[in-house]
Amino acid sequence: MTAAAPTPGVSRVLVALGGNAMSAPDGSATEDDQTAALGQAAAHIADLVAEGVDVVITHGNGPQVGNLLATNEYALAIAPPASLAWCDAQTQATIGLTLMNALDGELAARGCRRPVVSLITRTLVDAEDPAFGDPVKPIGRYRPVAEARRFVGLGQTWKDYGARGWRRVVASPRPLEVLEAPTARSLADSGVVVVCAGGGGIPVVRRGARLENVEAVIDKDLASAVLAPVVGADTLILATDVEAAMIGYGGPDPERIGHVGLRRIRELEAQGHFAAGSMGPKVGAARSFVENGGRAAIITRVDLLAEAARRAVGEVGTVITAAGPAA
Repeated sequence: MTAAAPTPGVSRVLVALGGNAMSAPDGSATEDDQTAALGQAAAHIADLVAEGVDVVITHGNGPQVGNLLATNEYALAIAPPASLAWCDAQTQATIGLTLMNALDGELAARGCRRPVVSLITRTLVDAEDPAFGDPVKPIGRYRPVAEARRFVGLGQTWKDYGARGWRRVVASPRPLEVLEAPTARSLADSGVVVVCAGGGGIPVVRRGARLENVEAVIDKDLASAVLAPVVGADTLILATDVEAAMIGYGGPDPERIGHVGLRRIRELEAQGHFAAGSMGPKVGAARSFVENGGRAAIITRVDLLAEAARRAVGEVGTVITAAGPAA
């Protein structure tokens, strides 16, 4: 099979896969569910690669880390709990392995010979980031207060969520630098499809000449926006479970956002259209990428990512560019 002509205007894309790309439609995250979901995502990514586009992939890891944390909690009587950094590293490896296998098969089926590599990736954060003084990012499962107190005794921070129970909370500092970005860039320049910065990267801080892991969660989309320019991506695609971002989402008259410029997207953010717990970080990451010189940032469903990249004018997904549509 001969690869299709490259997508016009697009030479390298960073695709950030959301949690929906790694679980069944009902949210189930068994190993079989995750393998099937990532296989479907890989098929859409392979379409883009087969057209001659370089692709770097990032991914979330919330459900996977949640499963490991639950294992930690149930096994506390017989084994010490693994740190959050170690859980991040394990999920980067398992998700990376699954994507590598799936992409190898999908690319071969398209007659496209491109190696696929997954990197264990660290992301630098500021040790003085205010988020460390106010941990609010919930992780893991709800637990009764008696169980929560056991982990508080191990130095963890837990919060009372009322009738639902208690849940662990950690800091979510802003990403400063993805440390393995130059390696990812070298691999991509060599024709490799690169999987990296899983879960936003394993958060680390500098202590003099040393790097230390910290118990924190980095927003995957914000990390992707930091990573994309360094790896040479001209387009950032944030793959989620909706076709496009909306104005007035949840209200009586929601309006789909197609092609939009920086000025307009800033206005919509200021008006509070994008919730902090859902679309807000994606819109913020997309805007940041374009503000820093990116050609276009696209928010759309996983199954539409190749089509969105082909068009990149807002016909598919929400597309943010510097100037927006012509008047």
